[in-house]
Amino acid sequence: MNVQVRSDPFTARDGEIAKGGVLLDVRNVSLSFGGVKAVTDISFDVLQGEIRAIIGPNGAGKTSMLNVINGFYTPQLGTIIFRGKERRSMKPHEAVGQGIARTFQNVALFKGMSTLDNIMTGRSVMMRRNIGWQMLWHGPALAEEIEHRRAVEEIIDFLEIQHIRRTPVGKLPYGLQKRVELGRALAMEPSLLLLDEPMAGMNLEEKEDMSRFILDVNQQRGTTIALIEHDMGVVMDLSDRVVVLDYGKKIADGVPDVVKADQNVIDAYLGVPH
Repeated sequence: MNVQVRSDPFTARDGEIAKGGVLLDVRNVSLSFGGVKAVTDISFDVLQGEIRAIIGPNGAGKTSMLNVINGFYTPQLGTIIFRGKERRSMKPHEAVGQGIARTFQNVALFKGMSTLDNIMTGRSVMMRRNIGWQMLWHGPALAEEIEHRRAVEEIIDFLEIQHIRRTPVGKLPYGLQKRVELGRALAMEPSLLLLDEPMAGMNLEEKEDMSRFILDVNQQRGTTIALIEHDMGVVMDLSDRVVVLDYGKKIADGVPDVVKADQNVIDAYLGVPH
């Protein structure tokens, strides 16, 4: 598939990080479960405004790495530095509060709820009125609800899903469910968006649509993206830089053209014995 490759320079968002500065710095992270080493001494960074791909064969430790970044797992060794602040551990809701949102390998939506209501759940972290006001749905709580619904409607227009805004997501085809999940993550207004296999299970047309939206999220909304993806054509078209994991270790890191020519990467994908 051919997707227009981004050519604009990195852009800072809200003055948080200077143009091309380091937004996320992963330093010497190691994670194990009992005797199983998921990732070993992994280091890489994500620059403000870029699309950063994390690739590797099945079992390479990619999703475990995302789970460390957004607080699902706490590494035994190493640190995560986000927006210049170092941390060893945090809870997922704390990561959201700092500006990190994600999607998942398997769609994790409320199947009985509409597209609009699913995306609206992404705004819950921004709601300031207490449960009493929300139950009354009056005054300040009503004004806040209207403000958040306006933001959700903008996301629905951005992702071109107006026609399914009232449809229960359980009735939607898989490709549209993935788009709704992207919308819910965008509703959190993240500085860093983590996408775990956003193209998984999609046909060619759905992949082209999702690729276009990922580029638009990056270029038009100024969102920094780190994504895991198995489709190498998508990775090479979308990414500014690529880090490659194999058996929990980093084997390559650089721009797409350099990475895809790296012999270690070629061996890993061809299944050369370790």
